[in-house]
Amino acid sequence: MTQRVTVSLDDDSTTALETLVAETGNGQSEVVRRALTFYAANFEAADGGPSDNLEQYYQMLSSGEHVLLDIDFLHAFLGYCYNGGDPDPAFVEAADRVSDYHAHEYATRFEEVGDLLEWLSFCGFLDVRQEGEGVYHLVFPAEAVRWFMTRFIERSTVELPTEIRLEQGVSKVIVTEGEGNAD
Repeated sequence: MTQRVTVSLDDDSTTALETLVAETGNGQSEVVRRALTFYAANFEAADGGPSDNLEQYYQMLSSGEHVLLDIDFLHAFLGYCYNGGDPDPAFVEAADRVSDYHAHEYATRFEEVGDLLEWLSFCGFLDVRQEGEGVYHLVFPAEAVRWFMTRFIERSTVELPTEIRLEQGVSKVIVTEGEGNAD
């Protein structure tokens, strides 16, 4: 069943309709039907502000503290520094300084390890799945990333009001959060 609707178009929407009719070869009614269907399916993106993820990416990138990095570059860097054996001591020292700095930052930013793990997942370093109260399964894309991020997690959580225990596998780690560092 079809329903007739009368609409008033401004200059911009008239131009858009004429352009779409010419480009698609469809009639005005078909173009309007498709446009409404598309708009309904994408309402939040078309009508609202940026998604939460997009907003977080924007905040990260606009501060100048973070960069987008192709995952293959990350694997190449870590593979070079780690290479399945003992990592380069100069790299470990530099990475530990970064981790220690983040420990101070995270002390006021995160109250629970789960929130930090979700943040790291958002950044693309790992996948996190909560298995129970204070128990998280982490999955890493490669052994070198697991080594790097496990060390980072251990060092960057020392100032949180909780302690963690890590059980490491080849590409997975179980993180168990408990009471501990609260003053």
